[in-house]
Amino acid sequence: MSESLASEAGTLVLSYLGLRKAVGIIGITLPFVLLVGKLLVDGAGLPGSISAYYYTGMRNVLVGALFAIAVFLISYRYGPQDNRAGTLAGVMAIGVALFPTSPANPTAQQQTIGIVHLVCAGVFFLTLAYFSYFLFTRTDPARPPTRRKLQRNVVYRVCGVLIVVCLVLAVLSDNLLGRALVDALNPVFWLESVAIVAFGVSWLVKGETILRD
Repeated sequence: MSESLASEAGTLVLSYLGLRKAVGIIGITLPFVLLVGKLLVDGAGLPGSISAYYYTGMRNVLVGALFAIAVFLISYRYGPQDNRAGTLAGVMAIGVALFPTSPANPTAQQQTIGIVHLVCAGVFFLTLAYFSYFLFTRTDPARPPTRRKLQRNVVYRVCGVLIVVCLVLAVLSDNLLGRALVDALNPVFWLESVAIVAFGVSWLVKGETILRD
């Protein structure tokens, strides 16, 4: 009986570690897959943001990746706070996928949909930062943290801060920089890419792919 329980516990551990790894891999690879895929499918030209890939030949990849992340996050069960945060982030990821960013020269309806998209994206990124900075850094008070755990906590906090900083800079650059400069440098795309990669790294580390004890 004890062996059966131990086996079941081991399977559950592998289950949530696998979910973390899957989320991390999608997060790290998504910007690069979109970038290279767009070049292969549509040719040269860099969309202004990750969300703008919705209007390229990579639409299905973007939407599919968002739904995959959403399913993983909603399915993620570890503790009450993690469950709530995972569900919120998953629902917001679905919102980002179903309500696309506004295209060039949008109609009134497309502008409204674009606002919903921005709200969902903002809450999504902030929830991911909350996971990294606050939830992943928790330590069992009954056991002192290992050296590896302390190292992982540094990575989690850096990733959490990076996500928030990139989100703020993306908003500022899109609203304060001249349109010609924004079109030339595509700062929102690069900042979103850094934020998504930071999110992916954080989840890979939590999945014990990196800095494992």
